[in-house]
Amino acid sequence: MKTVLIPTDFNLESLNILEALIQQKPEKMNIIFLHAFKLSDSITDMLMLSRRSRDYENVSDEFYSKIDQFKNKYSAQINAIGIEYFYGSTVAAFKNFLEAFDVDYIAYLKNYDFKPINKYSIDPKFLTERSGCEVLNLNILTIHSSENLIETKIQETQLQESNA
Repeated sequence: MKTVLIPTDFNLESLNILEALIQQKPEKMNIIFLHAFKLSDSITDMLMLSRRSRDYENVSDEFYSKIDQFKNKYSAQINAIGIEYFYGSTVAAFKNFLEAFDVDYIAYLKNYDFKPINKYSIDPKFLTERSGCEVLNLNILTIHSSENLIETKIQETQLQESNA
């Protein structure tokens, strides 16, 4: 079973990567959505590092419900979906994070546009590009939906019958 890391800023559009990922890699996988924060210089913030539950407030209820929908829809391919935070800004620390979670590859949407969720958020591209881990750049424009193909065929059949 593969483990895929997906950097995110927790907007709902970022979940579109799951469709592309399922089509690109049709295997059983664990998915980790990641947001990276640089460490503060404040000693108070450092002492409170273990109390980071407030960071989970950045994740909307809609994001969680969409995750559940994807888990149900693709239960054959998705074993688990989780949310993790990385605190740090060095490649060495990030490599340790990847090793701890046994990450096989990192997935991005093409034209990924990172938006910070607070003043300590960092763009993970710097870390992921230098981590040595395989990076997949997925394009959501190439997603083929079988439901749309079926609807198209029905409409074509109806058009042919009306022309006859």
